[in-house]
Amino acid sequence: MAKGEEVRNKQVLLRDYIAGFPKETDMIMRTGSIQLKVRESSKPITGLGVSKVLDSDHPDFKEGDFVWGSTGWEEYSLITTPESLFKIHHTDVPLSYYTGILGMPGVTAYVGFYEVCSPKKGEYVFISAASGAVGQLVGQFAKLMGCYVVGSAGTKEKVDLLKNKLGFDEAFNYKEEHDLDAALKRYFPEGIDIYFDNIGGKMLDAVLLNMRLHGRIAACGMISQYNLEKPEGVHNLFYLVTKRIRLEGFVVFDYYHLYPKFLEFILPYIREGKIVYVEDTVEGLESGPAALMGLFTGRNVGKQVVVVARE
Repeated sequence: MAKGEEVRNKQVLLRDYIAGFPKETDMIMRTGSIQLKVRESSKPITGLGVSKVLDSDHPDFKEGDFVWGSTGWEEYSLITTPESLFKIHHTDVPLSYYTGILGMPGVTAYVGFYEVCSPKKGEYVFISAASGAVGQLVGQFAKLMGCYVVGSAGTKEKVDLLKNKLGFDEAFNYKEEHDLDAALKRYFPEGIDIYFDNIGGKMLDAVLLNMRLHGRIAACGMISQYNLEKPEGVHNLFYLVTKRIRLEGFVVFDYYHLYPKFLEFILPYIREGKIVYVEDTVEGLESGPAALMGLFTGRNVGKQVVVVARE
């Protein structure tokens, strides 16, 4: 593409959304045009993606480089904050991995488990939303350390995936459990040392009843609460005191300085097949809104990826 050339640019824009549970109709497709180095007036939805550099005035990025980081839901983006991008140096693995295992979700799993949870060999680990982009990695990290690992998910397909492909010791469908406390006692008769929390709410409340002394809880996300008009209460917080539990929330962006260390750790495991990663792929930017809605209902299996273009 020549500098200054104008091209058609398909985008996903947010239209009517104000608050609460988003709908697919809150997003619209728009086809406009864009010139290199000229920003469009419309503002597409933003997210994390993998891109190819077509032109750059920044010394760290040149034409043909692959990068991952914050970009728009569009075919072409003008990035004015290149400090938010990471150059991709390892292309012997799928580029889509940089939206997941080698990108933000992978770093989240790494720092959440190793830095926040301070795991020890032989400990009892529970992960909610365990088949998702982050949870599937936390479980495999825990198994590499010699921990006993149980995950929860929302379908039989996902439960089977956890046990048969991702190496979890056990897994259960939380939607089929009328008593979460009883379910956790069934899988953890001696209690839980580490809980990696992706959903919050009633699951967190039940976990607090089943934590062991000096247990650790990493609050990574609370997807069950994001779109509620009135968030659910957590009633068992006093167990933080009586069981001396450490509950710590974290945001991955605070740990991006560990990215080189993370790559050095995980790339050998990927290349040797000791860690696997499951992706749920849809084709075309127009598939993005429906794929996003699926995240809130658990429709996806693994990391949700939208392919906008192929190299």
